[in-house]
Amino acid sequence: MECLDYRIFVGTWNVGGRTPTNELNLDDFLHVEGSSDIYVVGFQEIVPLNAGNVLVIEDNEPAARWLALINLALNRQNPDYSSHSNESSPSMRSSTKDSNKSNFFQKPNLKLLSKNMRVDSSLVKTCNCCMESLIPEKRRPRRIHDNPFQHRYTSSIEEFLSIVPESPAYPGLAEYRLVSSKQMVGLFLSVWARKELIPYIGHGSISISMTLHKTSLCFVCSHLASGQKEGDELRRNADVAEILKGMQFPKICKNSEKKAPEKIIDHDRVLWFGDLNYRVSLPYEEARLLLEENDWDTLLEKDQLKVERDSGRVFIGWKEGRVMFAPTYKYTQNSDMYAGETAKSKKKRRTPAWCDRILWHGQGIEQLHYARGESRFSDHRPVCAVFSIDVEVRRQLGSKFRKGFSCNGPRKSHDYLHQQQRFFEC
Repeated sequence: MECLDYRIFVGTWNVGGRTPTNELNLDDFLHVEGSSDIYVVGFQEIVPLNAGNVLVIEDNEPAARWLALINLALNRQNPDYSSHSNESSPSMRSSTKDSNKSNFFQKPNLKLLSKNMRVDSSLVKTCNCCMESLIPEKRRPRRIHDNPFQHRYTSSIEEFLSIVPESPAYPGLAEYRLVSSKQMVGLFLSVWARKELIPYIGHGSISISMTLHKTSLCFVCSHLASGQKEGDELRRNADVAEILKGMQFPKICKNSEKKAPEKIIDHDRVLWFGDLNYRVSLPYEEARLLLEENDWDTLLEKDQLKVERDSGRVFIGWKEGRVMFAPTYKYTQNSDMYAGETAKSKKKRRTPAWCDRILWHGQGIEQLHYARGESRFSDHRPVCAVFSIDVEVRRQLGSKFRKGFSCNGPRKSHDYLHQQQRFFEC
C-alpha cells in the first residue's frame, strides 16, 4: 500500500432554526477558492427544535434548500456547469444578477435539484476492495516540498485564501457531486466530492461512513446537550459516550482486506464536528473583560471542552487544532454583539463560548486551517477547518512519482498546531 494526500474541508454551523433564502451566499463559509477534494458540511437546528418537528415527519424542505446553496457555491465557478444549468433548469438562472430569483426555491425545483446533484447511490454503496485502484492521472502525490502550507498555520480567512493554489480545471459539468446526506430532526450532514474521486469511494452508508481508496473515513455531526449551569458539561460527556457506543455501521463488505469498521472509533480517520455546546466556566462579566482584552489564553483555560479532555473524561485520544478565533456563541440576531450586551435580564445572558468545534481521531491527519466565519445569519458563527489526509492506495511500486513515498515513510515534520503566528477575529 502507498499513500496519496487529499484535502478535506469540514464546516459546521448552528443556524438557529432559520430557513435560508436564495440571498444567502455560502462562498465565504465554504472557501470554494480553496479547492478541497472533499467537502463535509454539517448543520445543527436546520428546523426549530419544537415538539412538532421532533415528533412528526421531518421537514426536508430546509435541507433541500441548504443542498441547493452548497451545490451552487461549489459548482458556480465552472462555466460549463453554469451554462448547462441555465439551459436545462430555469431555477439555476438565479445565480446570475440579471435573472429572476423568485423561482430558485420552489418545491418542484428543489426535488429536481436534489435528484440531479446526487451521485448514483449504487456507485458509492458498492464494494471497491477488489478494484485495482489506480491513482488519477491528474493527481500527483504531494511531497513535503510541494505543500504550499508548509510551516504555515492560518486562522484568518483572508490569509488562508491568499496562499491556497488555484483550482485546477476539470472538464465536464458539476465539478463536485453529492456523495451522501442525512437529516435527523435538526441535524443535517452532507458529503461532497470531486467527480473524478467517485469511482474510488465505496462502502457508503447513511451514517456517514465510507472508504476512499483503501482508507476508511467517518464524519460525525452532533448537537450535544445545551446549558451553562455547573454540571451540564457532564451531560455533554455522556452524549459523546453514547454516540461512540451506540453508533453501529452495517456490514456491507465481505471482500475487504481488513475488518470493516463497525464503530466510529474503528475507522482509520474520523472527523467529529458540530455544536458541541461546551461553555466557558466563568461569570458573564468576568468573561466580557477578558474578551475586551483579547485574552484568549485565560478564557480557554476555563473552556469546558479543554478541561474535560485534559482530565480524560471525554474525547480521549482525539485532537483539536489551536483555537485562535473569538467565541462563536451567543450573538444577537443580525449583529456583531454578543447576546449578553443587549439582554435586559441577567437570566437571558449567555457567557460567550466556543460551542462550535471540530476534532479528529486517527493517524495521517494534518490540520491546515481552523477558523470561524462572520455571517450574521444565526446566533452562532460558522466554523470550518481544512485537513490534509493520507489515503492508502493500491498500486505497483516503481512509478516515477511514487519512489520513496509511502505510508511507512517519514511524516511531515512541521507541526501546524504550535505555530506562534496568531490572528484574532473579533
